[in-house]
Amino acid sequence: MAAARTIVVLATLDTKGAEADFIREQLQTLGSGTLFIDIGVIGSPAIEPHLSREQVADAAGTSMEALLANPTRQEASDIMVRGASALLQALVAEGKVHGVIGLGGTQGTPNCTAIMRSLPYGFPKIMVSTIASGDVGPFVDIKDVTMMFSVGDILGLNPLTRQILANAAGAAHGMAAAHASIKDAAGDRKVIGMTNLGVLTDGAMKAMALLEQRGYEVIVFHAVGSGGRAMEQLIREGVIHGVFDYAMGEISDELFDGLRAADAHRLTVAGARGLPQVICPGGAEHIGLLVEPNVVPDGWTDSMHVFHNPVIFAPRLSPEQLEQVGAEIGSRLESTTGPAVMMIPTRGVSRYSIKGGPLHDPASDDRFFTSLREHCPDQVEVVDVDAGVEDDAFVEACVDRLDAMMRS
Repeated sequence: MAAARTIVVLATLDTKGAEADFIREQLQTLGSGTLFIDIGVIGSPAIEPHLSREQVADAAGTSMEALLANPTRQEASDIMVRGASALLQALVAEGKVHGVIGLGGTQGTPNCTAIMRSLPYGFPKIMVSTIASGDVGPFVDIKDVTMMFSVGDILGLNPLTRQILANAAGAAHGMAAAHASIKDAAGDRKVIGMTNLGVLTDGAMKAMALLEQRGYEVIVFHAVGSGGRAMEQLIREGVIHGVFDYAMGEISDELFDGLRAADAHRLTVAGARGLPQVICPGGAEHIGLLVEPNVVPDGWTDSMHVFHNPVIFAPRLSPEQLEQVGAEIGSRLESTTGPAVMMIPTRGVSRYSIKGGPLHDPASDDRFFTSLREHCPDQVEVVDVDAGVEDDAFVEACVDRLDAMMRS
């Protein structure tokens, strides 16, 4: 009887053949099949791969012979990542594989996770790594990669590695057997991508409830850099059909070196693809800085500020800085081709800057709002709402506008 699921094992099979074969045994016991992709270069594989290193190099547009003529780690990594990504993407698209496990250390982890990041959201991705107890941000980035610390080195089988690898096999088998799909779960309902920050959460919850009442699915993204980027990647993958970009702090932090910074593509993807979007400068009046507990950093002592928590310092930007933020937001919206509206809550863009909040400064707000009005391109309508960003009147106005766009 054919296995119900097939799990890919990504590894350098010259150094991790025994470990890869042990995973195969575990998967077979569970009822899943295995497909080995060899991403090694120098040594001979200890077990027979299903897709050889030669096939991987060919898929990257070169040959193993050419690669070995003058091998360098940098060049080899790039070629093997590109080739394995192309082969694995094709297998996923054809429905022939249902999950992937990577094995590696300081070399294998970045290579395997780069390959995993090329795969769709929801496809099971497990990386067993010797460096998974440290900062895994560069390896996970904005994709749903599960990092599993190997504890010991991935160098030979022993009681510890057998248990860790068995757990990885069990996790991959279980994930692959789960009956869930991002696109199928929404059914006929349109999916709204919405950004949020802690200083907007009450408003975000109101917006979610209103949108769900009107028949939409809502995916909320924490707009701390990775969140906004993840939302835009899901837009590229066709999962999201409309956008309520409620939080713009990622733009402010990118301009002024805050911890919520995203990238240069932020706020350009939905517009370029013609998706309906309602945009709000939520949380953009301040930035977030990682600091020593309760210590005001140099350069910000004269600024209005609040501690979001003991190690995240939130200073209000100056009027001149906010004018730059307004200009940058407008510039990024130039590529907008679909229906879009900028909604301005004139009584404050976060719970910190409304009346009574620690960053309340109406005169500075006015300069920010003037900059937004001046720099938003003609294809983006600008609407002032006499309310705070979390007030019912503002949230309802935003939902009404997005709903109308989605139905037109």
